Amino acid sequence: MWGAVLFWGHDVVNSEKPGGRRKFSWPAAFTLSVLIVAALSTFIFVRLETWPARTASQGTAELERVGRDVRDALVDMAQLTPRVTVNNRIYLERTTATAELAILSRQIEVEHEFQHTWAGSTKRVKLHGTFTAKAGFDLQHDVAVDLQPDAIAISLPHATILGVEQKQIEVLAFENGFWNRISAADMEAQLATLPELARQKASDSGILAEAESALQTQLNERIHAERPVRLIFQETAVKD
Repeated sequence: MWGAVLFWGHDVVNSEKPGGRRKFSWPAAFTLSVLIVAALSTFIFVRLETWPARTASQGTAELERVGRDVRDALVDMAQLTPRVTVNNRIYLERTTATAELAILSRQIEVEHEFQHTWAGSTKRVKLHGTFTAKAGFDLQHDVAVDLQPDAIAISLPHATILGVEQKQIEVLAFENGFWNRISAADMEAQLATLPELARQKASDSGILAEAESALQTQLNERIHAERPVRLIFQETAVKD
């Protein structure tokens, strides 16, 4: 552009005859100014006209990058590839089948007493069990990630007790009646009761809310994005 200005500068200054005094051409200078203003106006107009498309393209590319980060975080944590939606458009489909994501574990101790009287004869059994309860997420239900300009919304089921593992069983009392004896079926039934008691006690201990909070913290640490990560917990039917 400046080359053009210099070139035109030679034309707007001329002489009537060789060796004569040079005369400045105001019409030519005005025309040059108009051309420069028109060129600048065209450049600015084109940039402004394409700005929304360029901004949208850059925004979508950034959301897709964040989507890959979210996917990689869940794959690393739970070997799960979720469905990822960018601005209501499916970007990645879910590809992994059932999975569970254990977040927290806690030792649970329970006691159970069984007593039965028949014809004046009483039998009694008292048991103490130690279990490890694991809290986390049953990911066989749908897990979806929706990336919007202002937030990363991850939809998944509420935390649940994934399992209780037996560590130790103690028999605190084993008392037969004179003719009302403790049978193998009695012991089997009472032993089967302990895991259910441990599961219920673990659920009542607040470990589920702690697991959901821990997952939020882990995702925030793994997903480095400017927009917040929001977990949306869906109600699911209780498994038998």
